[in-house]
Amino acid sequence: MVNIKEHLARIRLSLASYVHESVRGDELLRTRHHSFISSHLFSGLMALCAFPVYLAIAGKPDVMESLAFIWLLTPIGIAAFLSRTGKLEAAHLISAANLTALVVFVAAITGGVQSFIIAWLIVIPVEASLSASRRTVIAALLLACAALVGLFLAGETGILPPPRHFDVSMGALLAIGVMSAIIYVGGIAVNVEKLHRQSACAIKEGESRYRLLAENATDLISRHSHNGHAMFVSHAANTLLGRPPEQLTGDGLFEQVHILDRPAFLSAISGAYVSGEPVSVEYRLHKSSPDEANGQYIWVEMRCRMDANGDIVAVTRDISDYKAQEQKIIEARDNAERANVAKSQFLANISHELRTPLNAIIGFSEIMNQELFGKLENERHKEYSMLIHQSGEHLLQLVNDLLNMSKLEAGKYTLCREEFDLKELIRTVHKIIQPSAEEQNLLVEEDLAENIGPFNADKRACRQIFLNLLANAVKFSKPGGKITLHAYRQSGNIAIAISDQGIGIAPDDIKRLGRPFEQADSSYDRHYEGTGLGLSIVKGLLHLHGGAMHIDSEPGRGTTVTVTFPQEAQVTMLHGGADGKNNVTPMSSRFSA
Repeated sequence: MVNIKEHLARIRLSLASYVHESVRGDELLRTRHHSFISSHLFSGLMALCAFPVYLAIAGKPDVMESLAFIWLLTPIGIAAFLSRTGKLEAAHLISAANLTALVVFVAAITGGVQSFIIAWLIVIPVEASLSASRRTVIAALLLACAALVGLFLAGETGILPPPRHFDVSMGALLAIGVMSAIIYVGGIAVNVEKLHRQSACAIKEGESRYRLLAENATDLISRHSHNGHAMFVSHAANTLLGRPPEQLTGDGLFEQVHILDRPAFLSAISGAYVSGEPVSVEYRLHKSSPDEANGQYIWVEMRCRMDANGDIVAVTRDISDYKAQEQKIIEARDNAERANVAKSQFLANISHELRTPLNAIIGFSEIMNQELFGKLENERHKEYSMLIHQSGEHLLQLVNDLLNMSKLEAGKYTLCREEFDLKELIRTVHKIIQPSAEEQNLLVEEDLAENIGPFNADKRACRQIFLNLLANAVKFSKPGGKITLHAYRQSGNIAIAISDQGIGIAPDDIKRLGRPFEQADSSYDRHYEGTGLGLSIVKGLLHLHGGAMHIDSEPGRGTTVTVTFPQEAQVTMLHGGADGKNNVTPMSSRFSA
């Protein structure tokens, strides 16, 4: 008994390998293919085994009988067709046509509609039902009916050959034909029952799997009609809303939506139904609490889409914590903006307050240096008055930078545009910075293109931009180095570049430059003095002109700062809308730093 079971298992495993690979992932479809292949192989092999028995009983067959037996082997070929192509519907159509032709052939030589084989016409549509295709079943039914009608008409018109005579009685042959048909149909019925059983198991398993998912998911899963009515609500409603799912079906879930958010909820459902695309929406849901009579509202996010049945499937998640964090971020941003405004106002006020005493300090120190009220007999007094004057000038410059920065940040820096000679302004800045350059033994050269033409901008702002950039180049250059001022036209824009052979800037530090009070070397023991306001003022003034700044540098090999001004730049206030972005070609592609 054990050996028989083992052999049957091996046979089933062997037959399963003939199923086309395209259907091996679908259990029901795989079973249909397996049933078709096994039944056709079995019928073909039975015909092959019956041939020797027929020879022993009836003797040597004639041509017609040999052709009939060969025809009985064709199901093996049809099974091979399905195994190679995986086309079940086509295989059933071929099988129905082949069986119809075989029945007609045998019936034509054995008595027409009175033949013992005529009962097999019933098998044709019954076998086609295993295809699960209505079109195939109808085609098989039409074939069987057409065969029966054709045999009847052929018999009535006398075109059928005389019926063959067998040694067995006609009643016995009829019984054999009907019995064989019954057995074959019985096998089909067994396969149908097997398919129904597997289908029911698959449906039950699928429902169990999805129910397990829906009941244990922390997110609320619901199914809605196109008007928002809930047809199904998962058990997560107990945790999310403190209510059983049955209370939320129909309009129950909609009634828990905050009254101000109900239009958004319905719009999301309607949008998913109309567009067929996934839709997301955030709204508030009322959550019941055993300790609070009125409960509370929680923020949720619902993602919904339309399924194959035309219903809306929604997944709702609690995002209250996310909303709380978002609110904190908004409050922190508002506080930071208020603090920034207060800082700008403070800088503006303190700058104005500092300029008055500084002007007095600088003015009286100049009087002392010029000895307008008498000669300073002690040389150290002269030295001290000079230091007072220089320190006052330095402090006044710092106050002016703070004032300019506060104006830029507050959006109160107004440009006064005028047409002027850009080359002349650059040469003036060169003369101003020349004494500082000579103190460090630096050579400052000019490389000004001839096609610059007239320049329309705020002359005072441009002077400050060039002075700040050139002062930085002098500050960070090594003694004996060279600084070059370039001015040229680039794609309709005016570009000014200042190149030095100084200490250079690391790539990570370049990203920070341009922010107020930022320097490449921010340590307490840095080697170069400054507040870090210079480049931030340059950047702000350029933004007002609609221009841009690009820094090209490498540590130890110098720095090139390129600023561009649009030919017809719109005057914009800081934070006013223009992004100030322009395409800047680094000067490293134009000359060697």
